[in-house]
This record gives sequence, structure tokens and C-alpha cells, in this order.
Amino acid sequence: MVDKSQLELMVVYQDIELMINEAEEEQTSAGFNVEGMTNLEKALDDLSETITQQNLRMYYRLKKKFNRPIVPVRKDICLGCFAKQPNSYRAKAVSDQTIMTCEQCGRILFLIGY
Repeated sequence: MVDKSQLELMVVYQDIELMINEAEEEQTSAGFNVEGMTNLEKALDDLSETITQQNLRMYYRLKKKFNRPIVPVRKDICLGCFAKQPNSYRAKAVSDQTIMTCEQCGRILFLIGY
């Protein structure tokens, strides 16, 4: 199995959490059970064990403020607040395994195609 970076794991964590939230909304509005909720919750639980506590704390701190605490960056623009990131961001994000945050909104950033 390929070792995934903390950022990749956090992006998957956010995606699963969003799926659970959407399924819960469907259960409430439609009035019927959505299959697979226990599988999603177990996957989220398992994933939380592979993400460092420091990164989970950062994620949940940002989650209080933003529905999506992790957002993509395209062409040096944060797609959460649309602020331009420093030119050095791209090189640093590619070479380091550090988690980068937006200088404007504070969200966790990940690169998408340039």
C-alpha cells in the first residue's frame, strides 16, 4: 500500500465527513434511512487514527468557522476565499510535506492542476 501524506488523508477525511452530513440531511428531509452510513462512520473512525492529533485539532478548529476547512489552490488562488497566495507557495507545497494554510482565510490548502 502506498503511504499517503497527512494532507491527502485529511482531504479524504473531509470528503467522508461531508458525505455523512449530506446523508444525514437526506434522512431528515426524506424520512428514510440511507444505506452505508455505518460504513462511512467506520471509515471516518479508521481514518482519524492515521491522522495526527495536531492535524485533527487544526481541522476541527477550522471546521467551526468553515463548512470546508480544506480547499484547493489553482493558479495560486485559494478557492475558499479567492485570495492570491504568494508565488513561493507552489514550490514549497510541492517540495515539502508540510500543511500549508491560506494567508487570508486560514484554511488548509492543497494544490490542483496548474
